[in-house]
Amino acid sequence: MRAYIIKRVLNLLIVLFILSIVVFTYIHFIPGDPAAVMLGSEASQQAIEALNEQLGLNNPIIFQYFDWLGQVFKGNFGMSIFSNVPVTELITQRLPVTLTLAVIAFLISLVVGIPLGMISALKNNTKTDYFVMIIALVGLSVPEFWAGLLLVLIFSVNLGWLPFTGFAIDMQILENIEYFIIPSVALGLIQAAIVSRMTRSSVLDILDQDFVRTAIAKGLKDHVVVFKHVMKASLLPIITVLGINFGILLGGTVVIEIVCNLPGIGSLTVSSIMNRDYPVIQGILLYIALIYLIVNFVVDLVYAWIDPRIQY
Repeated sequence: MRAYIIKRVLNLLIVLFILSIVVFTYIHFIPGDPAAVMLGSEASQQAIEALNEQLGLNNPIIFQYFDWLGQVFKGNFGMSIFSNVPVTELITQRLPVTLTLAVIAFLISLVVGIPLGMISALKNNTKTDYFVMIIALVGLSVPEFWAGLLLVLIFSVNLGWLPFTGFAIDMQILENIEYFIIPSVALGLIQAAIVSRMTRSSVLDILDQDFVRTAIAKGLKDHVVVFKHVMKASLLPIITVLGINFGILLGGTVVIEIVCNLPGIGSLTVSSIMNRDYPVIQGILLYIALIYLIVNFVVDLVYAWIDPRIQY
């Protein structure tokens, strides 16, 4: 296991290096001049060229890349072109918001999705199964921004139970926790639909296995068969989906953050793209890539912990 972990960490670093090249070169294909954006539409060409020279944007792209990569190894992602604030500071300031939103939504998907999938599988081809799958299909069909807007309209505008605006970035997360309820529920229920369908499919596959019939023939109680044998054996595909969903939640909450006025990584991404803020965009893309790599790495380790038959 130790050799596997070391090998996977080395692979992770190699993939990150390749991704850094892709991210850096791709960003430079975005149309628009960041210096022109910073100076405004009335700036002269001489002023734009002077600012490009000051920022090093006139250097060959290969020199820009290695200069940027050297700073990244030092933990320095550069300065924001638009706000003149370190990129690391911007990301770490917004990261707790996105992380809190992702964790709450993930827990909702876990608590709702797995039990519904289990019930649907155990009640296969019954009215209960059909009802749960219809609800899951509706959840898969509803866009997250539409669900967020609908919840805002019901609970914020009409009922007035939950706030919609007023999130204070300088306050503690727990002091702003009410602002996470609507977006977390919108994201969590949609992810729960995916988890429930995968849970149902996985559990149905296991229920047909010989060892389950043997456990039933031995006279074991139903809850023992379900939770000790069926659930454990069906966890691997469920964990895969949960890992992917968590990575999506951490890196893909752009729309829901804008809809619900949350100052997270998603809203920072949109504003940085509009301002042609290259250093911030590069930092965010590397952050998202690193999240997916770490999540996949953790999922692989959990595989071996759950199923000792998996050998590396």
